[in-house]
Amino acid sequence: MAVIAISRQVAALGDEIAAAVAKKTGYVFINRQTIEKRIVDLGFPAEKLKKYDERKPGFFASLAKDRDEYLDYLQTAVLEAAANQDCILIGRGAFIILEDLPNLVSLRFVAKDQIRRERLMKEFNWDEKQAQQRIAESDTNRLGFHKSFFNLDSEDPEHFHLVMNTGLLDEESASKIIVELCQQIITPEAEQQGKKKVNELLEAQHLVNALIFEHKLNISFLKAVIDDDKVVLQGVADSSALVEKAVAISSTIMPSRSVESAISVVQDFKAYP
Repeated sequence: MAVIAISRQVAALGDEIAAAVAKKTGYVFINRQTIEKRIVDLGFPAEKLKKYDERKPGFFASLAKDRDEYLDYLQTAVLEAAANQDCILIGRGAFIILEDLPNLVSLRFVAKDQIRRERLMKEFNWDEKQAQQRIAESDTNRLGFHKSFFNLDSEDPEHFHLVMNTGLLDEESASKIIVELCQQIITPEAEQQGKKKVNELLEAQHLVNALIFEHKLNISFLKAVIDDDKVVLQGVADSSALVEKAVAISSTIMPSRSVESAISVVQDFKAYP
């Protein structure tokens, strides 16, 4: 099992190349609509999706509890896809959500503004000004999305195995390079280790979801990290009693693992207005 995660600029042929790679490999292409649907199916209100989905949240949206809920559901959807099959995921920070997987191939597609403008003008029958406005809006939103939710610069090449200029490479050439790259670096050992790791990440996310959504524990930035037979809870709470409750519930949910807390207790902490 291997997972390909793609980050791309608008009009840099991300979907087209992903579809070509899926056709060559038999991997399942998890597109934007699939992830959006799963986020909503998990419980996030569809009418609030546009505030957060691959865009920088506005000031009040960034302070709302919905913001953390969206991230929990997004991570669940991405991890579920990666755990179930050989797949290609595009956008939504998949490359950073899955960065610890030994069987991950992370890619970024870019192109010059001039080329992206020409593609948008042809696809939508726009003039040059409209196309440039779309590029500026998309680039700003995607940078803001990754900074807000993952505190990173999505244009930084150190996060990717390969950055490809799709102004110089067509879909066929790019897809062939990606297939060969996967064959070279994804070994049977990496696949086995990746399957174990993604299952641990998904189990940890399910624990977080249970504490937040089922047990209604008001712990901000809650995260669970599984390390073999131990799980460590991280986040910020306003009382030690709340932390003790989280540990007790987690021990019930995961009886085969010891549960430790690294949750910071800050008196009178209020994450949301």
